[in-house]
Amino acid sequence: MPEQVLIFDTTLRDGEQSPGCSMNLEEKLEMARQLDRLGVDILEAGFPIASQGDFEAVQAVASEIRRPIIAALARASELDINRAGEALKGAARPRIHTFLATSDIHLKYKLRKTREEVLKQISWAVAHAKSLCDDVEFSPEDAGRTDRSYLIECCHAAVEAGATVLNLPDTVGYCLESEYEQMFADVKARVPGMERVALSTHTHDDLGLAVANTLAGIRGGARQVECTINGIGERAGNAALEEVVMAIRVRHDVLPVFTNIRAEELYPSSQLLARVTGMAVQRNKAVVGRNAFAHEAGIHQDGVLKNAITYEIMQPQTVGMPSNELVLGKHSGRHALAKRYEDLGYQLTKPELDRAYQVFCQLADRKKQVYDEDLIAIVSDGFANAPETFTLKLFQSVSSNEGRSTATLELEKDGRIYHDSATGEGPCDAAFRAIDRITGIPGTIVDFSVNTVGQGALGMAEAAIRARFQGREFTGKWSSQNVVEAAARAYLQAANRAAYELKRLAEAAAAAPKSVHTNAMVDRMFPGGY
Repeated sequence: MPEQVLIFDTTLRDGEQSPGCSMNLEEKLEMARQLDRLGVDILEAGFPIASQGDFEAVQAVASEIRRPIIAALARASELDINRAGEALKGAARPRIHTFLATSDIHLKYKLRKTREEVLKQISWAVAHAKSLCDDVEFSPEDAGRTDRSYLIECCHAAVEAGATVLNLPDTVGYCLESEYEQMFADVKARVPGMERVALSTHTHDDLGLAVANTLAGIRGGARQVECTINGIGERAGNAALEEVVMAIRVRHDVLPVFTNIRAEELYPSSQLLARVTGMAVQRNKAVVGRNAFAHEAGIHQDGVLKNAITYEIMQPQTVGMPSNELVLGKHSGRHALAKRYEDLGYQLTKPELDRAYQVFCQLADRKKQVYDEDLIAIVSDGFANAPETFTLKLFQSVSSNEGRSTATLELEKDGRIYHDSATGEGPCDAAFRAIDRITGIPGTIVDFSVNTVGQGALGMAEAAIRARFQGREFTGKWSSQNVVEAAARAYLQAANRAAYELKRLAEAAAAAPKSVHTNAMVDRMFPGGY
């Protein structure tokens, strides 16, 4: 019978300790709500003694988030434990998580205590935490480098004092899988009273083994795992929650356990954390990276088009990602190219496809990635030099540090001026929305980057945008000393290319026999005809 593995999320505590990833109270609450939707079993909200802000954040999360256990971290000291207990007073299911280093390295250089002193402190700290909270977790810090016999003594002291969870952390990411698995097996077999105590993993990625060691801990008997969204955390980070969860789900044949995580919330959780912290997810990140379900190699694309299972061990929709992506580059084949042309509305004959593929290969050798507009240019004479349908005549932007921004634009088309304003989450968003309102072809940003060209305050901002209009992707690029103006002009350039292509399609549809043009979007763009 499969056993449940509880997911202990420490994104708001250990994850926040990752350089540059600190969150304020509102951001922690927003993230906590998403973690609740994700279905984590335990949510470590913070380290109350660290600061007044951390204390208030734990209080707020404990008061609002009611389903999961809410944990607060505390060193094995009276002040820390009391502060954690106070922060958790409003929690429906509180847990005090206390820790003390046990490796000889830490005892000698950090604590400057003897083994006997540390044993006594463990017993006292766990017992004191137990007097404030029924659910107490104890972590022997640096367990991975702790003498095994002494680790057994430390764990026994914690269990005797009332600990309900024993967490065995590989604090510095030192262990190999076999070592970490054996440590759990030894503690489970040699510590009296383990039948009433849960074992937990906590691993770091200094050697790139955090997820592998977490799975090894499960094999050794752990039924709780501590992890973070996107694997953020101290130094190289923690075990990535999304990777652990999907490894358990995909390889249930060798890991007879399960979690209650709602996997479709993994990608939204990853994206929210990236937005809140400003730390982007690396493109090749497992499970939630942009390239996780992207295919460029022709052999892979051909297989995925025939049946995704050939090269995908899980579906993107399973983790909440919209779909897989066939990236057209120099490694792509005819099959993928034909499929993309079909998606764009082009039914190419074999000679046409052969010619397009030849030009495509030449272009792909010069560019890292070939976009829809490039494909359209290959089969549409003159597209690359598409005229501007709309020209920017006036741009104004007003932003505030309290939220919404407003942009006002004037665009000219065929000698007529169109004027509109829009609000957005930021000045760039407001500018994009104003352009959408005037052109009548709303786009969705697929990729947006800004680079500084030159030094100092007078440097140029170079904005590059890829946006999707009516299922087709177009790019724009512009430089200006004004960042928002550069973004607005880049987006307008993409919108103009979309307008040109939609017009061409409408003309082709109107000229074709037995074809009725019903594109309402194009009708709105060109109400007086062409």
